[in-house]
Amino acid sequence: MKLPRRQLLHLAAGAAALPAVARTASAQSYPTRPVRIVVGFAAGQAIDIVTRIVGQSLSERLGQQFIIENRPGAGGNIGTEVVVRAPPDGYTLLAIGSNNMINATLYEKLNYDFIQDIAPVASIYRVPQVVEVNPSFPATTLPEFIEYAKANPGKINFASAGSGSVAHLSGELFKVMAGVNMLHVPYRGAPAALTDLIGGQVQVMFDNMPSSMEHIRAGRLRPLAVTAATRLEGLPDIPTVGDFVPGFETSAWAGIGAPRNTPVEIIDKLNREINAALADPKIEARMADLGGMVLALSPTEYGKRIAEETTKWAKAVKFSGAKPG
Repeated sequence: MKLPRRQLLHLAAGAAALPAVARTASAQSYPTRPVRIVVGFAAGQAIDIVTRIVGQSLSERLGQQFIIENRPGAGGNIGTEVVVRAPPDGYTLLAIGSNNMINATLYEKLNYDFIQDIAPVASIYRVPQVVEVNPSFPATTLPEFIEYAKANPGKINFASAGSGSVAHLSGELFKVMAGVNMLHVPYRGAPAALTDLIGGQVQVMFDNMPSSMEHIRAGRLRPLAVTAATRLEGLPDIPTVGDFVPGFETSAWAGIGAPRNTPVEIIDKLNREINAALADPKIEARMADLGGMVLALSPTEYGKRIAEETTKWAKAVKFSGAKPG
């Protein structure tokens, strides 16, 4: 049977529209099963803490479990590669950290191209670091710390959450800009580093504030300065590093990403839900209590911010001479 040309064109147009209709229907019903968010660091680290806050809200809002899966190692590269290789169906997401932007330059060769292989979904927050020491350390202010470090070159161990972490790069930048010599001691995540800092095995750490605030408030650690451009609401009496080392400022960013080619409709749905969660006064207050600032962006805006941060940290890596291990 020969169909009229007009009917053929109508059928062809309808067939072409089917994939778009299917994608839209899929996005509307998403998620239909649990979603995992891969965190490239140990539980209890700043990025893990804020990702769990957002994950819990997504579970409540979308009616499916958003499960946090910690895959620490290689400065977050192991966890990132898990997501890069995962099916682009919205059921495996990545907790993006500043380590991802740092690693693009810090490591000579990676098994993926972060900007090309991970689609930005939503930004969560921005948070500075706090320069902190064991209470038994002889310095009680940052100028005293710098003076002590200069008088004892190579004798101060500074801990970090791992090679390539913001804590690592912040310490390396501080060494160069303050003119001090300290030994970097990388750990498999902030909790292990904080344990040794509290125990006195290492002397100083440039930690993201969420994982340190409880210890500071309990008196287990002494804050000397924050790396923000201005003083923070969470630690109003603590000066900035820039007050004594002009031009010094660092901060970490956290967000959510997905494997490239994840349907735009799913990315947009996750972005809307995450931004709605961040607008909740309770979550906003919780982030502020942890020392961070909520930062809700569209996927496009977040992608631009990732590119900018990658360029910024590339300069910091080269300037400091930091190495992976």
